[in-house]
Amino acid sequence: MGKLFRLTTIRERRVLTPVGWVTLSMVFGFVLVSIILFVHPFLAPTKPVGGDVLVVEGGWLPDYALKKVKDQFEKGRYKLLITVGEKYGVGHPLVHYKSRAEGAASRLYAQGVLPGKIIAVSITVYPRKDRTYFKALAVKKRLDKMGFIQASIDVASIGVHARRSWVLFKKACPLIDVGVISITPNSYDTSRWWLFSEGVRNVISESIAYLYARFIFSPPIK
Repeated sequence: MGKLFRLTTIRERRVLTPVGWVTLSMVFGFVLVSIILFVHPFLAPTKPVGGDVLVVEGGWLPDYALKKVKDQFEKGRYKLLITVGEKYGVGHPLVHYKSRAEGAASRLYAQGVLPGKIIAVSITVYPRKDRTYFKALAVKKRLDKMGFIQASIDVASIGVHARRSWVLFKKACPLIDVGVISITPNSYDTSRWWLFSEGVRNVISESIAYLYARFIFSPPIK
């Protein structure tokens, strides 16, 4: 009877030895260092397809980034440069540009890009989520309307935002080749991003956003 009503029992369990703890710590450290060293290049790829159209994703790009876009456009075989962005709200200090797309186009004109080579795609109704995807849809719609139905495109973005843009543009344009160009930000050293608050913020937020875009987001049914 005593054995039937015992409240405790003895079980054998395995625990790490000191050598095991050292080995586990080394493996964890190796994985952590690998992530730190490779996550920024992964999120900021430059893999252009040498497309017909160069798209500037984000009228918020600073002037130095637009200068690099201009240089890329002029040395490539691009036929068209597209800027895309939402309209400015009433009272915005740059409202005279009407939209981020037109603002970026105007700054590209000032840097020497011929006006006939630039198309500004302004988004009137800007969604609260999945904004990059809807920018891609707006670009695709404009290209289809202009007869560039099979045109391959390269998407220019800045820093670690580039891979997410690449993923979403490919989802919006599944039948054409889509490349990406990541412009290196000058606000922090990308080779030592973990030493800068902006670098840490960007990498963490874009890592989460990329995982959402890659594995969770599904294009809405049209």
